[in-house]
Amino acid sequence: MKPKIEKTLFGLINIDGDKYTNDVLIRLNGQVEERNKKLSKEVFGTSHIISSTEAEYIYEEGAEQLLIGTGHFGRCELSEEAETFFIDKGCKVTLQKTGKAVKAWNDQDGIVIGLFHITC
Repeated sequence: MKPKIEKTLFGLINIDGDKYTNDVLIRLNGQVEERNKKLSKEVFGTSHIISSTEAEYIYEEGAEQLLIGTGHFGRCELSEEAETFFIDKGCKVTLQKTGKAVKAWNDQDGIVIGLFHITC
């Protein structure tokens, strides 16, 4: 079952009654986990660019789409290698500022993974 995102503010996201103060990844089975930012920080020195290693961690076989909340100011992005990885897997990637991505997530049908950057 896909969890509902109730609200997001800078540095906070509420999902199914639980409060998270870190970036989150929502798996195909609805499990919410803290984003593993170090996979990108180790490569780029920042978590604002998603590395191919993090892309491999995020992806789940059968996913049709990855919806990325890029932060309240839209700072998070895919590296070229990560973009190529998702193209090769046939997984559409949608990047939107986090507020807009939350609405899209709640309205979304299909087999979707969610990644939400909750700060800048």
